[in-house]
Amino acid sequence: IERRGFTIEKLEMRLATKELLEKHYCDLIGRSFFPQLVDYMTNGPLIIGVMSGNEVISSWRMMMGVTNPNEALPGTIRGDFAQGPDEGGATFNVVHGSDSLESASKEISLWFGDK
Repeated sequence: IERRGFTIEKLEMRLATKELLEKHYCDLIGRSFFPQLVDYMTNGPLIIGVMSGNEVISSWRMMMGVTNPNEALPGTIRGDFAQGPDEGGATFNVVHGSDSLESASKEISLWFGDK
């Protein structure tokens, strides 16, 4: 991250709640894999953060790899460390990144509040 010239603005270890994840992933609630996603993400602590820098969103998304780990290139975070989707459609990604400045603003507010 820092070699790309990005600045880590915030970084915390946090436990996620079902309620927080329902807000974050509100568009996925009705999907068959959503309960598995919640179980996976509430199973232990998460590292949450905010990065800044030139083209940080597009660059971070490239570093993460595509959402489906089976299609993510080796050398990407998801290609090297994520699993799935399984037969039930659950994907166990190890990383998330906002897809736009608008999404980033909402997600930062949701996870960090007014900190």
